[in-house]
Amino acid sequence: MTTIAFIGLGNMGNPMAANLVKAGHEVHGFDLVPENLTIAREHGVTVMANAVAAVKGAEIVITMLPAGKHVLSVYEDIAPKAEKGALFIDSSTIDVDSARKAHAIAAKHGLLSVDAPVSGGTGGATAGTLTFMAGGSAEAFAKAEPVLKPMAGRIVHCGDGGAGQAAKICNNMILGISMIGVAEAFVLAEKLGLSHQALFDVASTSSGQCWSLTSYCPVPGPVPASPANRDYKPGFAAALMLKDLKLSQEAAQGAGAVTPLGAEAAQLYALFNAQGGGSTDFSGIINFLRGKAS
Repeated sequence: MTTIAFIGLGNMGNPMAANLVKAGHEVHGFDLVPENLTIAREHGVTVMANAVAAVKGAEIVITMLPAGKHVLSVYEDIAPKAEKGALFIDSSTIDVDSARKAHAIAAKHGLLSVDAPVSGGTGGATAGTLTFMAGGSAEAFAKAEPVLKPMAGRIVHCGDGGAGQAAKICNNMILGISMIGVAEAFVLAEKLGLSHQALFDVASTSSGQCWSLTSYCPVPGPVPASPANRDYKPGFAAALMLKDLKLSQEAAQGAGAVTPLGAEAAQLYALFNAQGGGSTDFSGIINFLRGKAS
């Protein structure tokens, strides 16, 4: 049994912490939202008064927070108080620069660290099938991997500090672009009198095949598990997709990379969010492309 501090018990953090408890670990948790703490307690997490209290005695510290500024603020508070030799794992999705600064804060206090953002959404968090994209030293990754396994379907060591965030940003730029392409194709099919099932049957077994089509089809029917069958209840909210696409464009600008489709996808999701689509699943952008308000 390992003592793990888990800071950030929201829609993703709570089920992740619950899977660590199921795996036999002792999990000390903290979140600013009282309702999240109530849920965590029901999952067997020992709720602590604050983040500093949570890390005392913890061999592993996991954070799942909204943005880079939150991660850096929490790291500044807890790193000086952490146990000697503790490992910090940040599973937030943040910008690469902030991830590297977080690694530097940990190193300053003699701590190992890994940036390990995830893919798989709330469903994957609950099922323990998330993909973790990890950045950090070989030593840190070796220590992190067995801790991540109860929450994971796949764990990939992407490189040194910040590489996990770089992989997450690139992956989700692909996802945002591909979902728009799939949604546009279904909108065109509707105008041409082609049924959803007919397009799916052709594209899912030919050159148009992609995850956005076969696992997350944006129309009801062909893929029963997709959010389209639940009135676009997320899933992965459009507001989070916009966040990730913005991160991709910030990274592209900083690196001097040309990503015109990523930029266009970011603009379309910004418009979709502005029209009220932010709380719906990102596949719901098909309704925006149809000209329907959310």
